[in-house]
Parts: sequence; structure tokens; C-alpha cells
Amino acid sequence: MAHLGNGKRSTADADNSLAIEDKLWQAADKLRGSLDAASYKHVVLGLIFLKYISETFERYRTDLTKKLSDPASPDFVEDEQWRNELLESRDEYVSEGIFWVPEDARWSRLKGEAKSGGVGQNIDAAMTAIERENPSLRGVLPKDFARLAVDQRRFGGLIDLIGSIGLGQRAMGSPDDTDLLGRVYEFFLGRFAAAEGKGGGEFFTPRSVVKLLVEMIEPLHGRVYDPCCGTGGMFVQAHRFIDSHGGAHDEIAVYGQELNDTTWRLGQMNLALRHISADIGKRAADTLHTDLHPDLKADFVLANPPFNISDWDGEQLRGDRRWVYGTPPASNANYAWLQHITSKLSPRGVAGVVLANGSMSSRTSGEGSIRQAMIEADLVDCMVALPSQLFYNTGIPACLWFLTRKKVPDTKRPWRDRRGEVLFIDARNMPGVMTTRVHRELTGEEVARIAATYHSWRGEAGAKPYADVPGFCHSAKLDEIERHDWILTPGRYVGTEEAEREQESNADKIERLSKDLRDAFTESERLQSQVLAALERIDV
Repeated sequence: MAHLGNGKRSTADADNSLAIEDKLWQAADKLRGSLDAASYKHVVLGLIFLKYISETFERYRTDLTKKLSDPASPDFVEDEQWRNELLESRDEYVSEGIFWVPEDARWSRLKGEAKSGGVGQNIDAAMTAIERENPSLRGVLPKDFARLAVDQRRFGGLIDLIGSIGLGQRAMGSPDDTDLLGRVYEFFLGRFAAAEGKGGGEFFTPRSVVKLLVEMIEPLHGRVYDPCCGTGGMFVQAHRFIDSHGGAHDEIAVYGQELNDTTWRLGQMNLALRHISADIGKRAADTLHTDLHPDLKADFVLANPPFNISDWDGEQLRGDRRWVYGTPPASNANYAWLQHITSKLSPRGVAGVVLANGSMSSRTSGEGSIRQAMIEADLVDCMVALPSQLFYNTGIPACLWFLTRKKVPDTKRPWRDRRGEVLFIDARNMPGVMTTRVHRELTGEEVARIAATYHSWRGEAGAKPYADVPGFCHSAKLDEIERHDWILTPGRYVGTEEAEREQESNADKIERLSKDLRDAFTESERLQSQVLAALERIDV
């Protein structure tokens, strides 16, 4: 079973993270007016990647210089010419998992020439040189900076600003390391979605939610699949899980697909930087309409499909063989995603899927019938209701679906027989930690509690015996779910904590209610700012 740290970040870590995010927003802001919002976020992300890979290279080069120059080091090289040749030897870096960055492509060189003109051409040349020297990046890096109609002075200032952001150390080796490119992309999606007035259906999966999914389904061996993989954060966390449990990376095979071309490229970059071997297709493509892995049967599926998508062209897929439990409505893709994911499960496969809360109770356009058919087929293993404010750019409440093909024990998974049962977990009242005024993350303890409850219920070796906890978890038989009209909202099953609340002191009650009120005010302010921003864009 998983053992997590406490998930808390020091004040210094939080301040550093905030400072980086503030600088990133300043960087993007430098291009406001020169490019539309959708374009300049990709420009900034491309430059951040270039800075990231160059800084990691320079950091290793500095360490190598010290080792080669120190007479006390076993790697000491007395001959200066030979020492310099080793410092410029591609093999010295590649053998240590460091991408080779040619001299003309290094950030220090680009920064020095940033205000002398031709900066766009220089960046394109740097990207081309890096691709040429590193096969895993070929055809992935952005190379259209020279064509951008951007003021050279602003471009130079942008490079200066990104140059002041330390990325290399955060990128690799820190125990508090996150999926950096994914984290950056998540931040930009949230800020730009607010600036552009976009809806909340397209966003990067928050890191604490990814961790929870991975900790619950435990992908140690077999095929791992994400049908909407974004920048690859699910795969990064799966590899971290393997590392923390003494597993071997070559015991899993990773597959994915992504619709957005820019995000697909970022995913390729991110996985290459992590040295994660993954097949996320030769191009970006719509998973529901153009499945790039048609014959794949996965042992583990991790997915955060876009919420409540209404323009998915479902009419074109009437009669699709994946719709075993009913044809999903053309007005909402939630049950298309659930059935696509189900179709990808191996005979003992398990899936963890993030969806909007409405998926648990909706009855419109046949969704209730599809849900009933999936429950009666005994595919639903566990449902988790999440706290609010976990996602950067949507206030839509979210939940986790856990699906499985096999609830009976076998030699590989000698768990208890769970046929005809579903576990409900209501985590809505978990306070988490507020990383900003409007954004919450689950703590390590909270992730561990939810995952441990699931593992106990499944009857895993070494897990504590399972017991229902009023207000938090409940194991329900299918006849009980039928009495609730096949609705899967955990709050209907777990009961309340009123018995515990009766023992609550007045001081604790005041503190709890005050927090609820503050959270309500924060959400109100966020929604009010979105409404005002939308009103400002109306052309009267």
C-alpha cells in the first residue's frame, strides 16, 4: 500500500512557487497587445522549455567542471585541453540522462543576443539544433518564433524576465518536485481561461488529484493508458509511484493520446525530459473519433476528460461498438468517455476517471439508463466526491469514478470478493490546503486516507479491516443503489456526521462554520470577477 509524506509545503516553498508564478504571468503580460492570448501563452511556454533544458544542462556542466578540475576528485583530469574536450563531449551528458544543448542554443547565448535583433530567428535555430542533437525531441519543439509579429524590445525583455526564473533545480531531483511543465501549463490555463472568458471544460489535472488517482489504482505492472493525456502528468506521477515502491519502470508500458497539438508537443517534451518512454501517438488526434490505439487493452487507465463537452460531434458516432451500455447523448460527452475507457480495460483492468459531479446523477438524454446498465454490469467499483476549488479555472464540482472489469480475487490480486458492491467516499469536507485565495490542494494525509479506505475495502494484504465511517464512507449493495434510482452521489449513502458533531465544542463549531463562510465568500468573489470580466468584453 502507498505511504505518502504529509504533503505540506514550507512557507519558503510556497513563497518561491508564488514568486515563479507571478514572474510567469509578468512574462506573458509583456506580450499582451502584440499577440492574442491563445498565442502568447504558447510562446512563453516554448521559451520556458528552452530555459529549462538549458539550465539543467548548464547545471550539470558546472558540476562536471568541478569534478574534472578538483585534484581530490576521482574524475580529475590534469590536462586542460582534454578537460575542455570532455566538457564539450556530447556523450558525457547523454550518458547521464542530460540533453545535449549545443553552444549556439544555450540560454546564456540567447540572452546575450536578445536585444541585438533577430531574436526570433535565434530561438528557432536553437530549437532546431536541440532537436538535431536529441532524437527523442525531433519534430516536437516549437520553431515559429521568427514569424511572430512581436516587438523586438518586448521579446528581449521577455527573455530577460524568463532568464531570472530558476527552473533547472526544480526540474529534477527535488523531493517536492512536481510535473513542472504540466504545473506551468495548469497555471497558464487557469489565468488565460479567466482572461479569455473560456469555459471550465479544458484544464490540466491538479497534482493532488493525479496523486490520489495513482495511489488508489497502484499502477506497478502492466499497460497504463490516458486517453486525454495533456502534458503527461498522469504518467509522471505513475513513474514516481513506481520509484517510491521499489518497482521497475520497464514493468509498465505507457500509452496516451491528446487532442490539442500544442499540448501534445508539451507532453512529448515533458516525457522526454523525464526519460519516460511513452507512446502518445505520432500526432495530436481526437480520441473519441480517431483512436490512435485501437487494439489496446490497458491494465490501468488514468483519465481527466474535459467536463460536460457538448460539441463532440456525437451524432457521427451513432452505433459505435463502444456504446455497449447505451448511446451517449450528443449534448454531453461524459458517458462517451466512460464507455470508451471501459472498452479499453483488460480482463482485470481498473480505471480512475475525473468527471463533473453531474455525471453521478444525471438522467437527461438517456444518461441515467447508461449509468444503470454500467452499475448492473458491476463495472463501478468506487465513487469519490471531491472538495471544491481543486481546479484552477473551473468551479464545477468534480468526482472520481473507479471502474473495474474484475471484482473477484485471483492469484495476482488475492483481494476479497466485491461482486455486487460499490464503495462510496465523500471527501467534500476535507479542508486541504489553500495554495492561493481560490485554489485548494488535498494534503498528503488526505490523499493517504482516501486511498487507504479503498485499499481496505478491496481487502488488500496489509490493509486495515474496512468499516463504514458515517459521513465519510459506505459500502453499498446494488439493491441499495437501485433504491436510490441508480444515482451514485456519495452523500446519499455515507450518512452524516451529526453524532460526531454533537460532541463538537462551541469553539470548534465556530471555527468550522467561519471557514465555510470564508470559502463561500472566496468562491463568490471569483465568480463575481468572472462576470465583471465578461461584461467588459461585451461590445455595446
